[in-house]
Amino acid sequence: MTSGVPVYNEESTIAAGRARVHAVCLPLAREVIVVNDGSTDGTRARIDAVRSGYPELIVLDMPRNSGKGAAIARGASAATGDIVVIQDADLEVDPAEHARLLAPILDDGAPVVYGSRFLGRPRGLSVNAFANLVLTTLTNILYGARITDMETAYKMVRRDVFDRLVLECRRFDFEPEITAKLLRCGYRIIELPISYTPRSRQEGKKIKWQDGVVAVRVLFRYRLAPFDRIVRDGAGPGPASAP
Repeated sequence: MTSGVPVYNEESTIAAGRARVHAVCLPLAREVIVVNDGSTDGTRARIDAVRSGYPELIVLDMPRNSGKGAAIARGASAATGDIVVIQDADLEVDPAEHARLLAPILDDGAPVVYGSRFLGRPRGLSVNAFANLVLTTLTNILYGARITDMETAYKMVRRDVFDRLVLECRRFDFEPEITAKLLRCGYRIIELPISYTPRSRQEGKKIKWQDGVVAVRVLFRYRLAPFDRIVRDGAGPGPASAP
């Protein structure tokens, strides 16, 4: 399994986040790819300070800040695992959830598992929670889905499925893009509840309201896009593409 960790200016959390990732016991081999997306604080130095204790840690550097989607694409190009999961460098979600999210893939061959922050829990009334509710509802309407957390940081995808997708978005619009393309291909997204500790902008949260506007455009764009912009083989939805 490959844990991809895009990092931008996370000096205060990167060490604790890496420790949490490496403390998790998994039923399969794991590599951790940290992509330093042009950080301008002490993030790179903090990564160097902890990497000697983690032989499975791979560190890649982006020459300048290019966005979450770009960092994920860079990490995916170096990944060797059969399963890919994106792990944010902050401490909002707990990598201890990885083992539980893996179960549907290992036991039943599920193509995609999302960790939902809202499944079985009352939704908060924060601006971010409301925006996510709107975007998730729009996703369900446009793509005929029934998910609860489109913007979740935990998207665990089989590597063969991940590699089929033509991923173009470079920033936070990666989140609606990958969900839209998975659903256009007919893949069923399994959701499992996860714990969540939100942080404020003062604590380093980077997503802005403008990203929500972009997400709406992305959802409409890929609902109408031809399949050569969705998957590399151009195959449409159906049983062969939705195991």
